[in-house]
This record gives sequence, C-alpha cells and structure tokens, in this order.
Amino acid sequence: MKTGAVLVAGWILLSGSICRGEEITYTRHIKPILVERCEPCHGKDSAPDLYVFKAEKEKWLSAGQGMRLDTYPHLIFFTAWPDTGSLMRRLDDGKGRADGKPGNMYRNLGATEEERQKNLKLFKEWVGNWVLKRWPEVTKEELHGIKVKY
Repeated sequence: MKTGAVLVAGWILLSGSICRGEEITYTRHIKPILVERCEPCHGKDSAPDLYVFKAEKEKWLSAGQGMRLDTYPHLIFFTAWPDTGSLMRRLDDGKGRADGKPGNMYRNLGATEEERQKNLKLFKEWVGNWVLKRWPEVTKEELHGIKVKY
C-alpha cells in the first residue's frame, strides 16, 4: 500500500514539474488569449496591418477596430520587428516603469487583476525578453532574447 502511495506522489510531483517546465507557444497558450480577449477589436475584420491603420486611423478607431493581431505574423510584427516592443508596451502592467503606468491594453488581458497578471505572465514567458524599447533603441542582444515560439 505504501509503495502505491509513493508512486502516486512521485507521479504528481513529476507531472507538476513537467507542467512548470512547459515551453510557452503561440498556438497553445497565446492564441487562445487573443481569441478570447483581443479578437473583437484586433481580429480578421480589423485593419490588415499597421500601415493601413495609420493611413486611416480615425476610420478604424471610430469602428472600434485596431491593427490586426489574429495571426502569428501579424503579432510578431508588433513584438520583434518592425514595430519592436509595441505589443509589450501596450500589454505591460507598468510595475517595472518609472511612472508605474500600465500600457493602454493591459486592462484587456482579463476581467480581474488576477486574470490580467496570469495572462501577462504567459505573454512575458512567450516573448522571453520583455523589451519596452522602440526599434532605434533596442540592441541586437535584446532582440536575440525574444523567443516568440510558434
């Protein structure tokens, strides 16, 4: 009987460590958050990319639409390049910033602060190097730290 309990306890500990060591990916972890929390404004009916959005910004904003983020390539555009750090600046909770001000989309990460922090943690793990800098200021080393696994 003791052997069975020890085996079950060992299995629970092992499975817990596997879950904690799981690599965060776009398809498994990030996409579901985007579908639930972001797609109404940043889905397939949004401006196709940043340049189209900027060209007719008032049109898109009045329709409640933002730049398209419902595909991996669209999301990477706002993470690594060419609009480096944009996703991070908008989702950041502001805790690491001098002014403490969260990004303008932080509130959309969840209905509660607990849910927002949980989702922010997933995004931070997925990105790897949570860079709030813009393209001209970001270093090559900082860019190399961005993971964004599919």
